[in-house]
Amino acid sequence: MNYRVPEPVPQVILDDVRGAQKMLSGVSRVTPMEGSRHLSSLTGSPVHFKCENLQRTGSFKLRGAYVRIAGLRPEQRAAGVVAASAGNHAQGVALASSLLGVRSTVFMPVGAPLPKVAATQEYGAEVRMHGQVVDETLAAAQDYADRTGAVFIHPFDHRDIIAGQGTVGLEILEQCPEVRTILVGIGGGGLAAGVAVAVKALRPDVRVVGVQAAGAAAYPPSLRIGHPVSIDDPNTMADGIKVGRPGDVPFKIIGELLDDVRTVSEDALSSALLLCMERAKLVVEPAGCSTVAALLSEPELYGGGPVVAVLSGGNVDPLLLQRILRHGMAAAGRYLSLRLRVADRPGALAGLLAVLSVVDANVLDVSHVRTDPRLGLTEVEVELHLETKGPEHCAEVARKLHAAGYKVMS
Repeated sequence: MNYRVPEPVPQVILDDVRGAQKMLSGVSRVTPMEGSRHLSSLTGSPVHFKCENLQRTGSFKLRGAYVRIAGLRPEQRAAGVVAASAGNHAQGVALASSLLGVRSTVFMPVGAPLPKVAATQEYGAEVRMHGQVVDETLAAAQDYADRTGAVFIHPFDHRDIIAGQGTVGLEILEQCPEVRTILVGIGGGGLAAGVAVAVKALRPDVRVVGVQAAGAAAYPPSLRIGHPVSIDDPNTMADGIKVGRPGDVPFKIIGELLDDVRTVSEDALSSALLLCMERAKLVVEPAGCSTVAALLSEPELYGGGPVVAVLSGGNVDPLLLQRILRHGMAAAGRYLSLRLRVADRPGALAGLLAVLSVVDANVLDVSHVRTDPRLGLTEVEVELHLETKGPEHCAEVARKLHAAGYKVMS
């Protein structure tokens, strides 16, 4: 890619990232690298996870937030800082501020997951709920900064933030010097830009690929046009990368340095989250496993050498996790919901369950409907939720039910 963005836009260089790495020594963790045999077999190349979900506060965001706040002048620190975030940046700012002795106020969307809100408060920030999406929350935080004199800590659109996030790239090169491709999720673009600055300066031969959720993919159209554009109503379960407009500073870097930007579906995100839990024993939020979703969706694109997928965060609401896991199981053919009609007489349900037992389908839930006007006088509708073993097993269940005389409605 070779896109141009109108000047002036602050530059970020390798020395900035190296300076951030020194500043973060003893503050952020050097997160581990874990291999994935399953994804390695799919791609034909060794695949490793860079586990930023195991970073302090559960995501990479602490890196950039600490570097930004540590760089403030004494009078700016005295005025306090303010931020806006759905959760990960909020926690990063809250902890960084506490470590540096700076007062912090964080605006969060009204629907932000309760565990993220609670964690942000526990790290020492004052939390204020405002807006339905992050863009509205950002506007409220900026207004607060204008009114009070607090320093606004942007989640991605500042050179210090990008330099801090770029330390992830330095660690990847140190931990996996043979790497050929790095996959990194993109919301506003701070992490991808920082990683690209560090990696391309030291190893221009390494391919750096950004990943966005298809329902919140502002970068592809922006890159085609040549400047950041907003998309209407970004919609994805991956709230950490649900950003409607690229940042000006990361956009310039990404346009110049990234080799590609791919998009992934909601089904791919849920399947990736399930894979991380089952195969890697890692709890990763949807935004954090967007890179895994890219590998699952198009494994043929990542052959030819070791691949590192950045798992950018692990802060997921348990209720959302439950829904996503069910969605992921359905997408993988391991969860089947269906409706069918049976005779309203004793033993009819037992006969149906006997058929399912023969094909080894595990019944998770059963419900009856008797009052629908579409039903015959002697009919009852049964809704079943089944745990299955994959797409072939789902097809076998359907065949057995059909052969036994049952008409499956859905």
